[in-house]
Amino acid sequence: MLEEKTIVGNKNDLFVPSESELHYVKVAENKEEYLKVWVKHPTWLQVEQAMNSVLKLDAKRQDVDIDLNAMYRYCVENFIDKTEPHLGSVDLLRLTPFVGNQLKEILPNPLMSMQGDEAKNEDLEKQLD
Repeated sequence: MLEEKTIVGNKNDLFVPSESELHYVKVAENKEEYLKVWVKHPTWLQVEQAMNSVLKLDAKRQDVDIDLNAMYRYCVENFIDKTEPHLGSVDLLRLTPFVGNQLKEILPNPLMSMQGDEAKNEDLEKQLD
């Protein structure tokens, strides 16, 4: 017999926040200057699209390639809402490694989402056994 579940009361709880989250990214190790970066919260579909940009499947060779560069490009182009000072997509791809590594820390990480899915699948398999 199925257990009775509580249905969501506020459907807004189902949606990602519409407001971007503000982050400060240090410009250089030896300077106290910062780039302001507003990062959008991803929808489930955007996470899937980012994953598609990472995984390249070759059915003929039965091969899988992971392209992290494509994932970061996708994340920069789709999740950075705005910056101060204003930087365009091309500018964001030309940042120093120091700044870029900080961006990687604040951008959504689709690979972490995939790890969460794997853990949930393992838990479900254990429950079914």
